[in-house]
Amino acid sequence: MLSEGIVTTNEWLHVFRKSIPAYKRAAAADPAVPEAARPAAVEAFERAFAGVLDALERDPTLEEVDGFVTAPLSCATLCRARDQALHRAGFFDIFKPLKDRENDLALKLLPGVLRELDAEPDAGRRLELALRGVFAGNIFDQGCAETAARTDSSGEGGASGTFAATRAQLLPRPWAVDDLDALLSHFASRPQPHRKAILFVDNAGPDVVLGMVPLARELLKRGTQVVLAANEAPSINDITAGELRPLLARAADADPLLARCLAERALRVVSSGNDLGVIDLSEVSREVAAEAEDGCDLVVCEGMGRGIETNLRAAFGCDSAKLGMIKHPEVARLLNGRMYDIVCKFDPAPAGQ
Repeated sequence: MLSEGIVTTNEWLHVFRKSIPAYKRAAAADPAVPEAARPAAVEAFERAFAGVLDALERDPTLEEVDGFVTAPLSCATLCRARDQALHRAGFFDIFKPLKDRENDLALKLLPGVLRELDAEPDAGRRLELALRGVFAGNIFDQGCAETAARTDSSGEGGASGTFAATRAQLLPRPWAVDDLDALLSHFASRPQPHRKAILFVDNAGPDVVLGMVPLARELLKRGTQVVLAANEAPSINDITAGELRPLLARAADADPLLARCLAERALRVVSSGNDLGVIDLSEVSREVAAEAEDGCDLVVCEGMGRGIETNLRAAFGCDSAKLGMIKHPEVARLLNGRMYDIVCKFDPAPAGQ
């Protein structure tokens, strides 16, 4: 729930208000909606969602605004209201063209990223390089006004074209939440690799292709089964399970290890059951619940929505990591960090589990 703490409720509402221009631009170019109908539909979206924010600024205790559920007031509630405002206006996947383009661009760069990892003989340094790739890839996020503007101005190479530079220019350590050394030490000292890891993935494009797929591959090389859990339905530029399955198959076409692991089902995709840019892990799909019950001993929540704004302090009965880049100044303030700072939180399984 949002509360009057270091960051006020009105400041959180402003975070969502700042996202409206990027949503309007994407909606205005949505090929799924007839061109002649788009201007009025875009206005309808803005009017509906801005109206929700205006009403909540006046009275944050409101339980409902014009048919939108607004209680309890939280990031998840506001994300759902924004998506519902889009749906009411006739928009259901406004970032689909951007996701497709960035996926294509990232796939072209993936073989080079994998070659770079394979050239590193030390397993610990390889894992660190893969993790740094996760942080760099996570900058591709249309849910944040600041990073949406970066993507819009990234030119022909798209966000993927800036991946290597972003990874090289990550803020110096110590990061806002910096358990990297503990994570690497824990992995190095395990007598056996993890049996199964569930990775909750975030954005399409370089985030999943150049960040999470290489991390999954590093875990596979260690003998760990990897389950990639992605959204069931579109939200922001998050990858869906339906999009990730063929995307992963395309990635495997250029990599024998990924191809073998897919064929053997050591690597697989499931729907998380989620339809927002944040996730409530108490409401996952039956698929995810079944995978978790069947020997999962590592959970990774990736991205600002899944790993920071929700679940940063979530406790698990197994090893867990929360990985992401801070892209809201309000979140940076809460964590006493910097804009584009890194969150690398690692918690080992409780003793005896």
